[in-house]
Amino acid sequence: MLTVSRFLCTAAALACCAGRGHAQGVASAPAGTVQTQTMWSQALGVRKDLVVYLPPSYATSIASRRRYPVAVYLHSVWGGERDWIDRGALAATMDSLIATGMPEMIIVMPDGDNGWWTTWNGLVDLAACRRAPRQENADTFCVPWAKYDDYVIHDVVAFTDSAFRTVATRESRAIAGAGMGGYGAISIVARAPEAFSAAASHSGVLRPAMMADSSALSTTGAVLVRDARTREELRAAAGPRWEQLAPAFGTDSVSWMGRDPARLIERLLARAVQPPAIFVDVGTGDSLLPMNRAFRDRLVSLRVPLRYAEWTGRHDWAYWRAHLPESLQFIAAQITPR
Repeated sequence: MLTVSRFLCTAAALACCAGRGHAQGVASAPAGTVQTQTMWSQALGVRKDLVVYLPPSYATSIASRRRYPVAVYLHSVWGGERDWIDRGALAATMDSLIATGMPEMIIVMPDGDNGWWTTWNGLVDLAACRRAPRQENADTFCVPWAKYDDYVIHDVVAFTDSAFRTVATRESRAIAGAGMGGYGAISIVARAPEAFSAAASHSGVLRPAMMADSSALSTTGAVLVRDARTREELRAAAGPRWEQLAPAFGTDSVSWMGRDPARLIERLLARAVQPPAIFVDVGTGDSLLPMNRAFRDRLVSLRVPLRYAEWTGRHDWAYWRAHLPESLQFIAAQITPR
């Protein structure tokens, strides 16, 4: 069943208050803490930084050994592990939502480079990566094995459960992200429903190979869409994302289709596995709007439950910051005890 989010006004107001940090009745509420941890990733073969938000009661509940559900938030392309804190105001938003009654959660934000949160189609040219000029530290950015989905599913989850007081079950664990991270959240939850019970995507790249088919028209005369079939069509469909997508997804349609989120969900259904709870939103001024609508339509045709929403905005942090409360509230409702 397709549903549309109905808590826009409340959530947007909370985000606004969180961004200013001066909301009456919220500013004096207990605040969570943010810390950076360093972990070894067996999947990537390097050490990675991990930013963690711990809710207000975490430090004061040590004696009771209280445990908390976990949400993993993935950054977008050219981003890093601190984006959701520094650009998305996640800590302030969480504090505001908790102060108004939302259950507490631990939020974990890993560093995913430009890896598209997937296992790459080919081997990494480690020497070329180290030679390329960039702001990131080559020792952590240039990974021997680009298995970014396994990194999240196994390494990030295992480290979080060992380092913090978590409820270490799939029912108490969710994943979310924006842009590249939105793709990662939906594709990872479809690959590993045993690890996560819910996923949320803000402005995700949810049908990477989609392109307009000028040779096909609907009954209303509108141009229909289809997936690219050749390398040239894939390049055209990806547009400016090609340079990041080609190393990860490959250059043939078979490898791209194997990473398509809707097709991954179809595979779950073929195995009689119930897909996790899914939330998707996108801005009406976002170039990825048609892609998100195509993903929505496919899930509707598959009869997969989905909460879907479109709001005014573009593909930027202003939009994601404003609508972060929606995904947090959706996730909290799925992974916290009722």
